[in-house]
Amino acid sequence: RIAAPAQALFDAWLDPQGIAAWMRPFDTVRTEAQADPVVGGSYRIDMHQPDGSVVEHVGRYVVIEPPHRLVFTWSSPATQHRDSLVTVEFVVSAGATEVSLTHEQLPEYMAQAHAGGWTSALDKLAAHLGCAA
Repeated sequence: RIAAPAQALFDAWLDPQGIAAWMRPFDTVRTEAQADPVVGGSYRIDMHQPDGSVVEHVGRYVVIEPPHRLVFTWSSPATQHRDSLVTVEFVVSAGATEVSLTHEQLPEYMAQAHAGGWTSALDKLAAHLGCAA
């Protein structure tokens, strides 16, 4: 639950400047993002790590239903550069928005690490919007 309007949360997932500001899980130093937020459009998110390495994430938008549902592919070194599928749903509830994130088709050994990474990123999304998570 994040104390922000669903539309503001939804928009933060599609705006490259917004993505760069909050999608910094764990100790990611800096994020650069590019996005063409239309169905079939692509995105690229480069997460700069403390050791100087850059972890590239790429994918395509599959479903964009503002402000309720977003589905996109997700490929990175952690997925062995194979597409996995992320579904983010936004449900308004008692003055806040419940954000439900499902990441499917991940290699089994990466599921727990991604759960932690997404939780960390969502906490930073709430902070970016000036809201409590």
